[in-house]
Amino acid sequence: MIDATTALRQPVGATTSQEGLRAAARELEATFLAEMLSSAGFGAPRGAFGGGPGEEQFASMLRLEQSRAMVDAGGIGLAETIFKALNEGHSHG
Repeated sequence: MIDATTALRQPVGATTSQEGLRAAARELEATFLAEMLSSAGFGAPRGAFGGGPGEEQFASMLRLEQSRAMVDAGGIGLAETIFKALNEGHSHG
């Protein structure tokens, strides 16, 4: 039986704790990359007709999806490092 805390720790669709840890590490890398792209000005409105709160909201979603695609293509290796650290902590805990 799965208790509530176990269910909360695993991403939807994860069948093992290893898969759950790897999925969490990949999502963390994607979020980190999205923040880096945002800081670099990627997706910033250009020209006189851009801008507004709606555009900023959708630009952040676009950056996150592009970051996930970057992670799917190999990323920067951060997910693997995070996975190893989480896996080590998970096996000792």
